[in-house]
Amino acid sequence: MKNRCSILIKASPERVFEVTSDVIRWPACLPHYRWVRWMEGGPDQGILHMGALRGALPISWVSEFRRDADGRSLHFFHRSAMTRGMKVRWIYEDCPEGVRVTIVHDLEFRVPLLAPLAEAFLGGFLIDWVAPRTLSAFRHLLEARP
Repeated sequence: MKNRCSILIKASPERVFEVTSDVIRWPACLPHYRWVRWMEGGPDQGILHMGALRGALPISWVSEFRRDADGRSLHFFHRSAMTRGMKVRWIYEDCPEGVRVTIVHDLEFRVPLLAPLAEAFLGGFLIDWVAPRTLSAFRHLLEARP
């Protein structure tokens, strides 16, 4: 399963990366995030415990995290829950109007026979709900306060 979600944010590349890559502050910026806590490491690399809401459904997972400030990208590797093994990459592309931020979720299903069902649930029900809200909330925050 490969899932992509992107949005254009009309703000400086430096500001967009600064705000979106500060994962510990996500719950203060994103209404659907309940918590982000360092289990090990931080702030550029380590293990995070993350909690969010999908509607009224609480979800949580543990993820390896790496912030690449030089290459302006974020990398997550999910280590627990239904998304175990999923790679998530945030890509930042400068545009004349601002920055295009793309989140790519990539998961090889452990049981290929169940892939269509898992893809519908993980991709359609979870990722397609959470990722657009994450990007939209960051756009609203960054465009409201340049």
